[in-house]
Amino acid sequence: MPTPSACDRQTNGRRVMLAQLTAPLRRFLVTEAGSAGLLLAATLLALVWANSPWSDLYQSLWSTEIVVSVGSDRLAMDLGHWLNDGLMALFFFVIGLEVRRELSVGELTDHRRVIVPAVAAVGGLVVPALLYLALNTSGPTRDGWGIVIGTDTAFLLGAVALVGPALSTQLRIFLLTMTIADDVLAVSVIGVIYSESLNMVALLIAAACLVALMLLGRLGVWRTWAYAGVGIVLWLATLESGLHPSIAGMIGGLLIAAHPPRRDEVERAAALFRAFRQSPMPSAGRSAQLGLARAVSVNERLQESLHPLTSFVIVPLFALANAGVYLRGGLLGDALGSSITWAVVLGLTVGKPVGIGLATYLAVRLRIGPVMRGVGPGQILGGGALSGIGFTVSLLIAGLAFETPLREEATVGVLLAALFSFLVGWLVFRIAAAHGERTASLPLTLDRHVDPARDHIRGRVDAPYTLVEYGDFECPFCGAATGVIRELRERFGDDLRYVFRHLPLTDVHPHAELAAAASEAAAAQGRFWEMHDLLFRHQSELEIEDLIGYAGDLGLDVEEFTRAVSTGVYAERVREDAASAEASGARGTPTFFIDADRHVGPFDTETLSRALLTMPLELR
Repeated sequence: MPTPSACDRQTNGRRVMLAQLTAPLRRFLVTEAGSAGLLLAATLLALVWANSPWSDLYQSLWSTEIVVSVGSDRLAMDLGHWLNDGLMALFFFVIGLEVRRELSVGELTDHRRVIVPAVAAVGGLVVPALLYLALNTSGPTRDGWGIVIGTDTAFLLGAVALVGPALSTQLRIFLLTMTIADDVLAVSVIGVIYSESLNMVALLIAAACLVALMLLGRLGVWRTWAYAGVGIVLWLATLESGLHPSIAGMIGGLLIAAHPPRRDEVERAAALFRAFRQSPMPSAGRSAQLGLARAVSVNERLQESLHPLTSFVIVPLFALANAGVYLRGGLLGDALGSSITWAVVLGLTVGKPVGIGLATYLAVRLRIGPVMRGVGPGQILGGGALSGIGFTVSLLIAGLAFETPLREEATVGVLLAALFSFLVGWLVFRIAAAHGERTASLPLTLDRHVDPARDHIRGRVDAPYTLVEYGDFECPFCGAATGVIRELRERFGDDLRYVFRHLPLTDVHPHAELAAAASEAAAAQGRFWEMHDLLFRHQSELEIEDLIGYAGDLGLDVEEFTRAVSTGVYAERVREDAASAEASGARGTPTFFIDADRHVGPFDTETLSRALLTMPLELR
């Protein structure tokens, strides 16, 4: 059969890489990386426009005053400040939402995975700031040290996609976690160091808004407008307080809770949708729409609607407004001779990789925490070099720290640092690849092939099609997948062998490990699949008393079953499956493998059926 083209292999590799991540994180990464092109285009347009015969129009556009008034109250700012103080607060709000989601239900629920990237972020802040201050020890230029602490997530992820390893899942998670910590630190610096004199009354109102956001989450309020209303008041109060509004955006996002869809709400949404399908009336449609919205956390709904807006509109507009440096009239020569320019270049281009690399090395050496699996030291240095593309945060702080012409000198430094950091990152990744660091991803294939003597198999042992699932008896998505498996078995008949392996996610499903042991105790009496089906039908009833009751219903030797489950006879077997899942790169449930290869994308009947049918002939 024909061999796949290089393009096909690259595309498949990218799909497998993305499949290792949770769906919200996949969307976040794809959106951030995709916006890098727009960000670059906006930067180039700003430079060309600011140095064209229409440069006066460029300056006057961002100086245009926009007034919002309600009765006798009015808020007046020029367009540039509406972008920097208004829309950029929304950008940091989305970052805060993503941090909260990842910490609550995403890749960072295991908080040990946050430690080393967070330490790296601190190193990537301290070392650049010290290098900047080494060149600017006194005077007004000293105030610009904050310019070198930021990293632009969109540019970083876009650059990694261009010059990083072909399969870079784990590196991207490491860098994203690091930039999240970097953003939190940078916004804290903006809020504390670069804010004006404080208005205590406005600060108290802002604090009350933060308390209100927490209470809305605690009370289970799910309508978005309630959070949006409090958020607007929070922004206005922070603006009036003298703090930079970016800190309000970040903290506000952090306080909006994220949670996985609750089973009862998903079932309710499904029932409402079925009612609409049977009677497509406007009222039924509205009820179905509200039911679907209620099943998804406010955090994720806000991200879904706001993240494309911030990445594809707000951040490029920010670049267009702030990157337009007038380079004629000797300014470029002045910038190239300025200590600010070269301090910014040194801090971002040298300080970032040195600080990130050194902090990561010390964290691992001192056993503070582990590095993401599959990420090599050269790749961390390469990512650290690309982190010198400070751009969004750097330009924001440059505008807060300096007036013209010092701001223009700092902006030239930020732009030069972005170019140099990209070139250094490309070089470091090439060197790392030459020394064997060609990928930075989780394993992509099954660690242990199907063994009929050990594995639980439904279907003919020598069937041409193989589907392996790593599952959790308490996971609602695994429960939903049982219907898909049933339909696949009806469709393929004896040509499909379905294999179930254990991956109990004990952090979120406290009864999963006990249920897995119960299924193995039933298997010892020849009734694994009967117990498997019962457990999935009763996912909310998995206490030890329930399990013993199921054993009795199946006619098992209840005494022997109870002894096996209570004494942990089969705990090692469950741990072996979980270790196999980790070695195979499975991080969540359900994770499917078509023969030995990880399935990419949704796991509905049609998608899995197509994946099975396109299995290479030599694997059947």
